[in-house]
Amino acid sequence: MTSNKIIIYTDGGARGNPGPAGIGVVIGDDFMHGEYIGETTNNIAEYKALVYALKHVKRATGLDDLKKISLEVRMDSELIVKQMSGEYKVKNEGLRELYVEVQKLIPNYHSVTFVHIRREKNKEADAMVNKALDNYLK
Repeated sequence: MTSNKIIIYTDGGARGNPGPAGIGVVIGDDFMHGEYIGETTNNIAEYKALVYALKHVKRATGLDDLKKISLEVRMDSELIVKQMSGEYKVKNEGLRELYVEVQKLIPNYHSVTFVHIRREKNKEADAMVNKALDNYLK
């Protein structure tokens, strides 16, 4: 089976921790999304960005058969990348619910890999987080 590889960048952040929070998602070359998600922690915002991305690949790409899509998710949250790879356990109950949601979405795709990147390599997703927060906090 041939698969289309899609690169996704996700980011989440809270001003104050917890505090007003937002998510940023970049899927492929053309889809960018930022959204205020309420008061929460940085880690929950990071997970919510990942969930959003996995749920919106079809809309962002126009590809119908998700089983033919291989995703490479790049994020600056080392914690989530290590939890997704099984290197770290998910101890926080709030994160565990989101982790389980991600685990349920992964089988929809041909494959999903997670890559930890440095913050400066995640500028577009980070900019979407900050734009969403700036607009909310005006």
